[in-house]
Amino acid sequence: MSKSNFSRRGVLKTGAVTAGGLMLPTYLRADAHAGYTNAPQGDTVKIGFNVPQTGPYAEEGLDELRAQELAVEHLNGMGDGGMLNTFSEQNLDGTGILGKKVEFVTGDTQTKSDVARASAQSMIQKDGVIMVNGGSSSGVAIAVQGLCQEAGIIFMAGLTHSNDTTGKDKKANGFRHFFNGYMSGAALGPVLQNEYGSERSAYHLTADYTWGWTQQESMQASTEAIGWNTVQNVLTPVGAGDFASYLTPVINSGADTLILNHYGGDMVNSLTQAVTQFGLKDKVVNGNDFKIIVPLYSELMAAGAGSNIEGVFGSMNWNWQLQDAGTAAFVKSFGEKYGFPPSGSAHTCYVQTLLYADAVTRAGTFNPCGVVEALEDFDFDGMGNGPVTYRGADHQCFKDVLVMKGSENPTNQYDTLEIVEVTPRAQVEYEPDHPMFAGGDLGECNPGA
Repeated sequence: MSKSNFSRRGVLKTGAVTAGGLMLPTYLRADAHAGYTNAPQGDTVKIGFNVPQTGPYAEEGLDELRAQELAVEHLNGMGDGGMLNTFSEQNLDGTGILGKKVEFVTGDTQTKSDVARASAQSMIQKDGVIMVNGGSSSGVAIAVQGLCQEAGIIFMAGLTHSNDTTGKDKKANGFRHFFNGYMSGAALGPVLQNEYGSERSAYHLTADYTWGWTQQESMQASTEAIGWNTVQNVLTPVGAGDFASYLTPVINSGADTLILNHYGGDMVNSLTQAVTQFGLKDKVVNGNDFKIIVPLYSELMAAGAGSNIEGVFGSMNWNWQLQDAGTAAFVKSFGEKYGFPPSGSAHTCYVQTLLYADAVTRAGTFNPCGVVEALEDFDFDGMGNGPVTYRGADHQCFKDVLVMKGSENPTNQYDTLEIVEVTPRAQVEYEPDHPMFAGGDLGECNPGA
C-alpha cells in the first residue's frame, strides 16, 4: 500500500466511486493495520465518564452522569432510543458500537484539574477506556484534554465554556459540542443594548480560572462595543461560598450593572447575596435601575437561585423548552427515567456520547485517528440545536445560541428560565485565528500505542 493511500491522520483509506465518477474517501478498519491505545477486545467496549460528583459544580456533574448513563442505555438498545431516532445520521441501531456492548466507568473530578487528570489517568490505564467524556469546568477540560492527547484517547468535552478549550489549548484528540464565552458575548450584546441602552457602567466579578478570564474578556468586548463602560473586574476564587467582601465595593463603584462571571454553586451564592443581602436590584445608579447579568446560565443554577434570577439575562447552549423533535425525544427519555427535565450540561454529555459512537461507526474503527477524521467538518442535525457543524480547524461546534431571562412567573421549579431569543449561528461564528482564540496548535491525532 503506497503512502498516498493514508490520510494525514494516519487512517487507511481506499476509494469509493460515486455515480458521477468521483473518487471519494472511505474508511477502512484502521485497527486492522496499526495499534492504538486500549483497542477493544472481545464483545464489549468501555468508555469513561469523568464528572464533578462533589464540589461547587456537583449539581451539573451529577446531571451529566444521568445523561451519559441514558446514552449508554440507548446505544445498547434499551429504552425508547431518545435522540437516536431524530439524529440526522441513522447509523446507530441499538447494538452498541460496531457490534460491541457499551460499558462505562465513572470518576469524580471534584472540579479540580489535578484530581480530574488523575481520575482520567486511572480510567485509561486501569480500566482501559477508549474515550473520556465529561467535566463541568474548563480548567478540568483543558487538563484532561491534554492528558487524552498524550495517551492516544479521544476526549469529548462536557461543560467547558472557556475560549481556550478550542483556542490556545485545543488538541486534535479533543472535541467540544458546548458553546464558548465569545458566543455568549456575541449573542447577549445586541439583546442587552435593546433592553438597557448604550449608556451603562459594568462591574465584573469573575471566577479566577481560564473560563472566568475568557468569559469576562468576551463580555467586556461585547458590552463596550455597544457603548458600555467597564468600571472594574475583580477576580474571585472558585468555591468561595461567601462573596460579601467582593460585593461590598460594587455599591460605591459608580456601576449600575453587575456582571457575574460565575457558575454553579458560586453563581447561586453570589447572585443570592447580591439580591437579598445587598439589595442591588432595588438600587438606582446613574439614573438607571441597577441590573445583574449572568452570562452563562444553567437550569440547575436557576433553580438554586430561586426568585433572585427574575429578569436576569444570560445565555445557554440548549434548553429543554425548545420545540424541535430532537429536544422532545431527549426530554421524554430523560424525564421518564429521572422524573424531571434535563439540564443543558446533561444534553451536552448525552449528545457527545452519541456523536462519538456515530463517528466510530462511520469510520469503521475505534482508532482515535479514524474518529478524528469522521468528526472534522462534520455537519449534522436532529440533536436539539438545529444544523450543527464540527469545525475541523479547531474542533469547535457551531450552532444557534440561546439568550435566556429569569422568569417572572414560573409555574414550577423547572421553568425558572425563559427563552428570549434563539441567536442564529451566523451571529456567533468567528474565524479560527480570531484574537481571543489565537495561539496553540491543534496538532496531529495521537493513536497512542
